[in-house]
Amino acid sequence: MTKRLKPPASLDAKMLYVILTALLAAGFVFVAIYGMGNLAVEKIYLSPEAVSARKAEIYSRFSSYVNANNVSGSDSDAVALWNSENQYTTILIYKDNSLEMRVADGEAQSSASMQNFDRQQYSSQYGKLYPMRFADGVYQIAIGDSSHNREYMVNRFVALIVASVTFVAIMLAYVRRLTRRIIRLSREAVEIGAGDLERPITTGGEDELSMLAREMDNMRRSVIERMGNERRAWQANSELITAISHDIRTPMTTMIGYLGLLNESGFEDRERCSQFCSSAYDKAMELKDLTDELFKYFLVFGRSDLEMNMEPFDGRLLTEQLLSEAEFDLGDAGFTISRIEFEGECSVTVDPMYLKRVMDNLVSNLKKYADRSRQVMIITELKDGALSVCISNYIARSMDRVESTKIGIRTCEKIMAHMGGSFTTTKDEEHFAAEFTLPARTCPEPEPSAR
Repeated sequence: MTKRLKPPASLDAKMLYVILTALLAAGFVFVAIYGMGNLAVEKIYLSPEAVSARKAEIYSRFSSYVNANNVSGSDSDAVALWNSENQYTTILIYKDNSLEMRVADGEAQSSASMQNFDRQQYSSQYGKLYPMRFADGVYQIAIGDSSHNREYMVNRFVALIVASVTFVAIMLAYVRRLTRRIIRLSREAVEIGAGDLERPITTGGEDELSMLAREMDNMRRSVIERMGNERRAWQANSELITAISHDIRTPMTTMIGYLGLLNESGFEDRERCSQFCSSAYDKAMELKDLTDELFKYFLVFGRSDLEMNMEPFDGRLLTEQLLSEAEFDLGDAGFTISRIEFEGECSVTVDPMYLKRVMDNLVSNLKKYADRSRQVMIITELKDGALSVCISNYIARSMDRVESTKIGIRTCEKIMAHMGGSFTTTKDEEHFAAEFTLPARTCPEPEPSAR
């Protein structure tokens, strides 16, 4: 089972980082605004001048209310009614320097109901006494203003709102960035789906979206590569069909010509009749060779994957058997063989039937195109974990031989590729060499037994 790798910077980690950053930024904004607001309240709103001005304004409003409503100094209900309409205000009423009433939050308390009354504490909290005429005489009042608590609350609310906006703005900016990446990836996928495979997909980053983009781009490249391979295969097959058509047409036309001459001359001239029959037979054999090669080609290339029965073999025994059969066959055809064996021991894993087919193709090509008067060289080599067999020969100078369609070479290339090896050819004006290579596992050489 393949272990799924997590990206170095996942979206979860990035989201957590952004949330923490937004919280820190929001906290900093809250502390900064709240601190500056409180400082402004203390320095400006609670300055002695501002406090005196507010108390003077409260005194004026309360005095107007008392005069307008003929309120007496002992009328707690009337004073409490005014106090309920003027929040954040406290009124203390004194008669002959004796506290008679305390009114706050719309409720009045008489001096008899107040426990542990401390005149000095009240005097320091509410400041000096102001004389005021009530309906029943002159009293002294002390004014308390707690409206600064409202300012503190407003300041706290404003700081909280701005901090929340900061947090939301940072989160929205990150989400918007993710959304833009998703929209861009979706747009690029739509364009690729519409057939624009040459358009690259943006793959920056190291998170899940970047991994998705890279996989999509790899898929796009794979599709381009596969289409290129199909196009090259189609072109190669087209060229092959053109070559085969030409190669088949030539002997077919010649054979039809010989048969036509044979038909016209009849059987009166036995010598010419025999000559025409022999020539027609040679051309028919050329056609047979071409159709055999074509059959082998489609036998291999007609399937997307070859079903091979891979088995381990001793490398030396396998090459000895294959090359001995090839030498016997070529020697019977008039060739002289020179072979150089590899040193060491190894094992290879192959399908013997398909490997024999590769060797048969090489022997067949030698019989068709090699110069029988020159030596065929076979070299085997064990090097860098690979066992290679190279067969080189001189090219025959005969001008009437059939031109190669390279069907056999293409067949060998595919067979060797499916066995994990390779097949290569080199050619110049005089020489031709074919080499196939197989992966090999070297084996320790057996120690000589003691006598």
